[in-house]
Amino acid sequence: MTRNLTTIGFDADDTLWHNERFFRVTQERFAELLQDHTPDIMDRAALDQRLLAAEKRNLGRYGYGVKGFTLSMIETAIEVTEQQVPAAVIQELIVAGQMMLSYPIELLPHARETVEILADSHRIVLVTKGDLLDQERKLAQSGLGDLFDAVEIVSEKTAAVYSEIFQRHGDGPAQAMMVGNSMRSDVVPIVQAGGWGIYVPHGLIWEVEHAEPPQGHDRYHELASLGALPQLVARIA
Repeated sequence: MTRNLTTIGFDADDTLWHNERFFRVTQERFAELLQDHTPDIMDRAALDQRLLAAEKRNLGRYGYGVKGFTLSMIETAIEVTEQQVPAAVIQELIVAGQMMLSYPIELLPHARETVEILADSHRIVLVTKGDLLDQERKLAQSGLGDLFDAVEIVSEKTAAVYSEIFQRHGDGPAQAMMVGNSMRSDVVPIVQAGGWGIYVPHGLIWEVEHAEPPQGHDRYHELASLGALPQLVARIA
């Protein structure tokens, strides 16, 4: 008998472990370092918008992750100070970025137990985007690595990317599910590809990852936590 669902993909950052809060802490440090070097008219909201604009602009150059974020902070610091930012501030921003690459991994509630339960009955794939070395580090430190049948670190998550991944590691997107905290990256494109998109909200989300949910689509579901996923999978499968 053909199963409805054979393969489950999980996002990593802020789905299985904390991530965005480290960016927020570093952004606070960025604002502190620049407060004495920016014009009086440059308030915090304006500074945040300048940094966000640089991040968006640089996604095509550096991709997602800490390294691109650090370079965007440096670029913004140079721009908003009209090239007057002290070298000491640039050095502090580099140190702040380096610290982000060394934060310990803390799993989110129900992450381990949910992956362990579903790994007994389905093919499990980790699908994440970002810097290769950093994502590999986080996966190794999470202790979850042995539970995945495959790991895919991609530059972008699109319907075409999901179709290709789930063809290689499963039975195609129609029998696949993607679970994550980003509507734009984890939910909408897999639904477009013909699979199930499961949204598990996280308290913090980067503005770039916002998107309208596919409301009314029978393959879209929202869960309060990962702990509810095995029950949903049982109903689908």
